[in-house]
Amino acid sequence: MHVAHSNLDLNLLVALDLLLEEGSVSGAARRLHLSEPAMSRTLGRIRRALGDPVLVRAGRAMVPTPHALAIQAEVRAVVERARTLFAAAGAVDLPTLNRTFTVLAHDSFAAAHGPALFARAAAEAPGVRLRFLAESHLDVPALREGAADLELGVIDTTAPEVRVEALFEDRMLAVVRPGHPLLSDGPVTAERFAAAEHLSVSRRGRLAGPIDRALEELGLARRVAGSVGSFPAGLFVVRSTDLVGLVTQRSTGLADALGLVPFEIPLPLPPLPFGMAWHPRHDADPAHAWLRDRIRELLTAPPS
Repeated sequence: MHVAHSNLDLNLLVALDLLLEEGSVSGAARRLHLSEPAMSRTLGRIRRALGDPVLVRAGRAMVPTPHALAIQAEVRAVVERARTLFAAAGAVDLPTLNRTFTVLAHDSFAAAHGPALFARAAAEAPGVRLRFLAESHLDVPALREGAADLELGVIDTTAPEVRVEALFEDRMLAVVRPGHPLLSDGPVTAERFAAAEHLSVSRRGRLAGPIDRALEELGLARRVAGSVGSFPAGLFVVRSTDLVGLVTQRSTGLADALGLVPFEIPLPLPPLPFGMAWHPRHDADPAHAWLRDRIRELLTAPPS
């Protein structure tokens, strides 16, 4: 990242990080406990240092320039390393912590566990904000590039620069509306299961997966009517159709809330290893360690 002065005030990096996160002068000013005129002057200094407008007006909003977008992950990484360097080892003042954590996770995690995590953060660190991002249909190095602080789910990355911690093993269940024929015409066998119409859940839009491979080994095949990108979306589709949907065992509370009926899939399916992943630059960050501890406590507690 090119800067115009060798004696640049590194506090400008903190301000730049918040300006790009908030997308507004007023939002960044509030986070830094500055007046808006003072924040505007800081933005002016950043613009002169970088030789770039950084944020430009687009209607009533402000949007980052291409250069600002290109350096955002680097700025975030530098600010995080500085926080770690100056933080007392293993200590964090939670009541005064002012931090936004970006968590990359499936929608079903935010729906099922978000309330408890938000409540815990509000009680212990009211200045912390949690920003959940849904999994993308593209595989991008979000942790390495600083776009996310933590990833939760079935972690399939083999990147050596990523820390991965296993939390529990989940498993897939089928789910249907009340009164669905599969529930009333005898036991749900593999044959009856295959004969029904199904809804796939895939962030990449895939129409086949482990269920189809297990059916194929039995000489069976099913018809998949289509796919949706998240489990919560699938539950709403299932509620108003005769499609057979999917839900994880840890997320059956979402199905219960909609009055749906989960049941065992009559096939030998592999377990789903749920874990969390983060970049090693966060290892010594006490605030990030606090977040990992709270998620670990939440997810390793016996299911209610």
